[in-house]
Amino acid sequence: MHGYEEPVYLISVVAKVLTIHPQTLRQYEREGLICPSRTDGKMRLYSQRDIDKIKMIQRLTRDLGVNLAGVDIIIRLKDKIQAFENEIEELKNQMAYTNKNSLSTIDNPLVKRESYEIILFGEWFKREEEGIYSFLLFKINYS
Repeated sequence: MHGYEEPVYLISVVAKVLTIHPQTLRQYEREGLICPSRTDGKMRLYSQRDIDKIKMIQRLTRDLGVNLAGVDIIIRLKDKIQAFENEIEELKNQMAYTNKNSLSTIDNPLVKRESYEIILFGEWFKREEEGIYSFLLFKINYS
């Protein structure tokens, strides 16, 4: 059995399994959405992780109507959220170790958030009367 991140599937196999044209997979790679491994002969090899990511891209584009630029933003935000959650988990472990080895006690200082604020884009504008430049942020809240 192969590992989740081990690249073993050729582009033709992935295309057939996901009922997607190989050119679409190449387009995803050109757009930077996926990054398959390469053999010494420059053949693309996909891992199960790559296949799962392609499935997510298909759901976003086919089912939800998101364009590839939107998919890129969603993937980047998802990766950032995962990195932050990993960092929080690491900090919780450090705090637990510190609390275990000290006399002070803190009751659950970190709590996983139930909602996130996502900044979609920003825009500079100038208030003429004051000559001050400001940055206006647009964000989405979801729970």
